[in-house]
Amino acid sequence: MADRVRAAEAAGLDCVWAAETTNDPFLSLALAAEHSTSVSLGTGIAVAFARNPMSMAYTTNQLQEYSGGRVVLGMGSQVRRHIEKRFSSPWSHPAARMREYVLALRAIWASWNEGATLGFEGEFYTHTLMTPVFAPHPHSFGPPRVFLAAVGALMNEVAGEVADGVITHGICTSRYLQEIIAPSVERGLAKSGRQRDEFEVTCPGFISVVEDPSKMEKARNAMRNQVGYYASTPAYRPVLELHGWGDLQTELYACSKKGRWDEMARLIDDEVLDTLTIVCAPDALAGEVAARYGGLVDRINVSWWRKDWWPNVERELRAL
Repeated sequence: MADRVRAAEAAGLDCVWAAETTNDPFLSLALAAEHSTSVSLGTGIAVAFARNPMSMAYTTNQLQEYSGGRVVLGMGSQVRRHIEKRFSSPWSHPAARMREYVLALRAIWASWNEGATLGFEGEFYTHTLMTPVFAPHPHSFGPPRVFLAAVGALMNEVAGEVADGVITHGICTSRYLQEIIAPSVERGLAKSGRQRDEFEVTCPGFISVVEDPSKMEKARNAMRNQVGYYASTPAYRPVLELHGWGDLQTELYACSKKGRWDEMARLIDDEVLDTLTIVCAPDALAGEVAARYGGLVDRINVSWWRKDWWPNVERELRAL
């Protein structure tokens, strides 16, 4: 973590992100904060409904102070099965619950840093007690920025209303950005009285850069596996349905329930693959990204998994 964040900062990246998969993203970002001075530190994402707003507020407020105000709190709802069966937490009305969650966070942060009386009472969360012994001292960095992971129209609208940005899913096409995400965000912004330039759209697209042409087909097949896995999830069905691929999602979901993972990859044909992903040589990367996301998003996230990661990453970033 220390080596990567130092290298990323020196190369001019403006944010590093820690995901919540096998690690706690806040522990990773605490290390990143210690070994950097200017790069923003984002959770991409932290599972909101696995925590209550008060516990999330404590963790993020402390990290915001420690990092000197560099935190981007990226939160997602996860899906019902994981929330109920992995985290043993309540699930209902995810968009409405997330809206209230963000408002509760802002009320808690305000009670600590602005001296506001804590009196948040909602349908899903109630926070009305804050005694001096449990109230962190105010700091000068303000609250973290809040970005929401969103796929459906309702969650994107919530992001536009109460958050500072939205994080699209990797399964997100330029058409879906134009026809679903952008109008939904605009409706939310209108509710909050804000303009589009006061909000960020972040896209962690499925991108694979292949330096050796002989390995291109292997990379495409690896991406078929990834697309097949994610596209089997009902939460991402709206993207496929927009393109007329609703039946594909049904078929992929049936395969996932039976553990037929290899068959799922074979169902991803070239049209689906090339619409949902970018698999290209380094010198084609900038053009592909511009064609897919130009004018639609403010920020893209990129990930590298190779052991010899940094020389290749730096070269690809400069090309981009």
